[in-house]
Amino acid sequence: MKSDFLKYQAQTTPHPLAMEISHANGSYIYDTNNKAYLDFVAGVSACPLGHNHPKVIKAIKNQLDRYLHVMVYGEYIQKPAVELTKLLADHLPKSLEKTYLTNSGTEAIEGALKLAKRATGRSEIVAAKKAYHGNTMGAMSVMGYEERKQAFRPLLPNIKFIDFNNEADLEKITTKTAGVILETIQGGAGFIEPTNKYLEKVRARCTQVGALLILDEIQPGIGRTGKLFGFENYNCIPDILVTGKGLGGGMPIGAFTASGKLMDLLKDHPKLGHITTFGGHPVIAASALATLKEITESNLIEEALEKEKLFRKLLVHPLIKDVRGKGLMLAFITPSAEITSTLILKCEKLGLILFWLLFEPKAARITPSLTISSDEIKEGCKIIIEVLNEIQQSTTTK
Repeated sequence: MKSDFLKYQAQTTPHPLAMEISHANGSYIYDTNNKAYLDFVAGVSACPLGHNHPKVIKAIKNQLDRYLHVMVYGEYIQKPAVELTKLLADHLPKSLEKTYLTNSGTEAIEGALKLAKRATGRSEIVAAKKAYHGNTMGAMSVMGYEERKQAFRPLLPNIKFIDFNNEADLEKITTKTAGVILETIQGGAGFIEPTNKYLEKVRARCTQVGALLILDEIQPGIGRTGKLFGFENYNCIPDILVTGKGLGGGMPIGAFTASGKLMDLLKDHPKLGHITTFGGHPVIAASALATLKEITESNLIEEALEKEKLFRKLLVHPLIKDVRGKGLMLAFITPSAEITSTLILKCEKLGLILFWLLFEPKAARITPSLTISSDEIKEGCKIIIEVLNEIQQSTTTK
């Protein structure tokens, strides 16, 4: 099937991993030779309950028997979407009460940017350098990495960039600013956490000048950082919250949430201010609802912090210069991009899935499912250390 994959399915890089998948279950993915791979990536943070979780699969199958797509978003009352948005509101601050469901995180970013402009009547957006919010034109416009977007210009005008964690740059947020968009924890940049109450200070500056604060929780959200939402770690409530990835439990989803007053601006002047055909799809909403229920009704969120401690205890090696992130949103840094790539590729051959980050070539991603066991963490970390020993030995003997 590899030749057909390369010939007919559009690729994103010159050298895709091209593993041929047979099935997946729990923390493991199996290829067509029935080789098992321990998954430390979880679909790039998109499968918080692992693969083929019985409650998620049951919810999907139950909804399949009722109905699939019946009407464009927001016209008919469909129980899975209503229950999902209500459950989100139950677990969010009162100011974040109404949710718009989309098909992906990048689409939710587009909606959030539009809402900020609609609410303030301003056009300027402030974003962070080395930020990643998606790959559609609006989301790419607030990507702080010129190399990835220069081929697609012109993009949205009136975008300013600030350095994440640089308090002096907050003066660039002014009364001309419609919205400030930040990742709660910077993902592509290397899993960079806010420091010195940075998000609190951004929040205060936005309030001062009347700009809306948009927090992108597409990766940090849904229990990954030891809280249901990453912003809960940093005493900062956004005006607009964007989620995706893990919310779907392995199905494609995005969402942006704000106050009812803000969100209602999208339904008039003009009508259909933001529309989507398949957003809130009943099967996907059913999967998301089952996922969110399981995460909020279990101990998985609290366990994420204990599992982080285990990873940090085991990932000690001369070639590991730093372990960044929080909970089960972790990345470890090696001395070079070459070492990291060698490590990732060798680990895959030994049955462990790691992956790269977008803008930090020395980083290896560790974002397993929240359901990963301590024994599985030990198994995977043992492989990492063995490969690093091999790399270190080969480097020494050169």
